[in-house]
Amino acid sequence: MAGPAFRAAAVRVRVPATSANLGPGFDAFGLALGLYDDVVVRVADSGLHVDIAGEGADSLSRDENHLVVRSLRTAFDLLGGQPRGLEVVCANRIPHGRGLGSSSAAICAGIMAARAVTIGGQDKLDDAALLELANEIEGHPDNVAACLLGGFTLAWTEGGAAHAVRMDPAGSVVPVVFVPGRPLLTETARGLLPRTVPHVDAAVNAGRAALLVEALTRRPDLLLPATEDRLHQEYRAPAMPESTALVNRLRAEGVPAVISGAGPTVLALADEATADKVSRLAGEGWAANRLALDAAGASVLPLAVGQ
Repeated sequence: MAGPAFRAAAVRVRVPATSANLGPGFDAFGLALGLYDDVVVRVADSGLHVDIAGEGADSLSRDENHLVVRSLRTAFDLLGGQPRGLEVVCANRIPHGRGLGSSSAAICAGIMAARAVTIGGQDKLDDAALLELANEIEGHPDNVAACLLGGFTLAWTEGGAAHAVRMDPAGSVVPVVFVPGRPLLTETARGLLPRTVPHVDAAVNAGRAALLVEALTRRPDLLLPATEDRLHQEYRAPAMPESTALVNRLRAEGVPAVISGAGPTVLALADEATADKVSRLAGEGWAANRLALDAAGASVLPLAVGQ
C-alpha cells in the first residue's frame, strides 16, 4: 500500500500557552492565553534538522527526542507513514517548566503540523482524533484541550477517550501571570498529592468548580470564591512556598489568584481596571505579564504572519 503524500511547502502552526486547573478544576479546566509558540515544519528529502529560538534554545535536544519531533512522528504513523526527511523550526515564547503548558503546546504543534503537511490529513485525523492523540501523548487532557480549542475548556476522559467542551470566557477577564525564575517539574508537583482527600474538601471543590463555570463565563464578580481550591494547591505548597505565599497575598487583597497548572507560575484573573495594579503586587523575583485571552487555539497560519 502506498504511503501518504506530503505538501512541498512548509506549514506554520501557532499554539497558545495554557493554564490548567484554575483552582478547583483539577485535571479538568483549562484556559488558553495569548502567549504563543510558533513551529514551522517542512518535508525534506532526507534526515532531520531542528532549529530552536527563544525558550529552551540552550537546553532542548535537536534530534528525535525533541517533543515536537516525537509528536510529529506519532501523528505521521497514524496518518499512514513517515516522510523521508523533516525540517523543524521552533520559535518558543512559552516558559518551560513553569505551569503554562509548554509541553502541551509542543505536542499540539507537532500533531497539527503533521496533519497540515499531509495531503488529506484532515480526513484521516479529524479534530476529535487530534484531541485524543494529544491526550495520549500528554497523559491528561486539560492543557491540550485548551491549547487545541482555545477559550475556556472542560476536559474529561470516558472509556479511555478524551473529550472536551469549549466555552467563551467573559471578555472583561484579563489574565496576569507571575512567572518565577526557577522551574518546577510537573512530576515533582504531582508526587506531593495524597491518594485520598477528606470528603468535605472534595465537596467544596465540586461546588467551587461548578461555580467557576458561571464566574469565568458570565459572572466575573464571583471569581474570588469560585477559584478556591482544597484538592491540590496546599499539598504542593512545600515545593513552591513563594508561589503559595503570593497566591495567599493576592487573594487577601481580593484578587482571584491560583497556581497555574502544576506551578510555580501564579495566575491572577483581573479586569481592565485592575490588571496594571495587580501586575505590580508581586514585587521582585517575578516576571509579571498581562496577557490576552486566546480564542482561536492551535492554528495553521501563513508563513509570513506577524509575530
